[in-house]
Amino acid sequence: MARYRAGLPQVDDGVFLTDSGIETVLIFHHGYELPDFAAFVLLDDEAAVETLRSYYRAHAAIARDAGTGFIFESPTWRASPDWAARLGYTDEALAAANRKAIDMLVEIRSELDGAGLPMVVSGCVGPRGDGYRPSALMTADEAQSYHSTQIGTFAATEADMVTAITITYPDEALGIVRAAQHAGMPAAISFTVETDGVLPDGSSLEHAIAVVDHATGAGPAYYMVNCAHPTHFDHVLESGGQWRDRIRGIRANASRMSHAELDEADELDDGDPRELGQQYEQLRASLPAISVLGGCCGTDLRHVEQIAAACVRPG
Repeated sequence: MARYRAGLPQVDDGVFLTDSGIETVLIFHHGYELPDFAAFVLLDDEAAVETLRSYYRAHAAIARDAGTGFIFESPTWRASPDWAARLGYTDEALAAANRKAIDMLVEIRSELDGAGLPMVVSGCVGPRGDGYRPSALMTADEAQSYHSTQIGTFAATEADMVTAITITYPDEALGIVRAAQHAGMPAAISFTVETDGVLPDGSSLEHAIAVVDHATGAGPAYYMVNCAHPTHFDHVLESGGQWRDRIRGIRANASRMSHAELDEADELDDGDPRELGQQYEQLRASLPAISVLGGCCGTDLRHVEQIAAACVRPG
């Protein structure tokens, strides 16, 4: 049975940490090849599963040592029908992979229950298309139909929620929220932005949040921003407006590079972990509602440690 599906603890007071840039960690730190940036393929390899387990345990240990909650985000960003078909997965094999991802995280959480800290298991949902360049845009109805497959699988597991990461336009977010509502799953929506703080389709964050909230009755549990450096969006979040209170999470990139530059890069840009932590602290000073903190491309344990050091107050 899902532990927190009826009431997510991270929407109350207190900091929750989550993990870092799992795909870039696996590629650049562990030497795995991830076709289409798909980490879920490693669930078919027992040795790789142990790498995944170690990755999550190490991140959860940072939260334990800091005395915060933790959100386990499943390695399933690419585990949706179109991407899985490209990789040769049948519908049955895809469903099995999504279930295995959640079962792994639930098992790791049970190992850590003695710490007495809330630990949420989230099923990660990614965009149907490219995470940087939206091309074949779906209607909200099409997005709901497409994402219902993966979200329905998560709903039949012990996952507490779903989190849609690197969403590039409002209609896909809207469809995901409707699919989650239909499945009885709390959902968080994380938009990505370009270097000017605008979504890849040209929408502002304020507009995207307004569209989804209006159409779903403020359906998402909260919103996040990911896969962009804080300098790409800090001015947007500091610009004023009550809409910003709907943003509770940040998973920033280590690099200041644009999406296009990251796509062309052959080497990992891991930025400055300490500086990134300080930038998170500055964002929280102006927007205390931001309480879910982790990393995206280029970040690793060092970055999450610095974020915790900067943003978690003793006591």
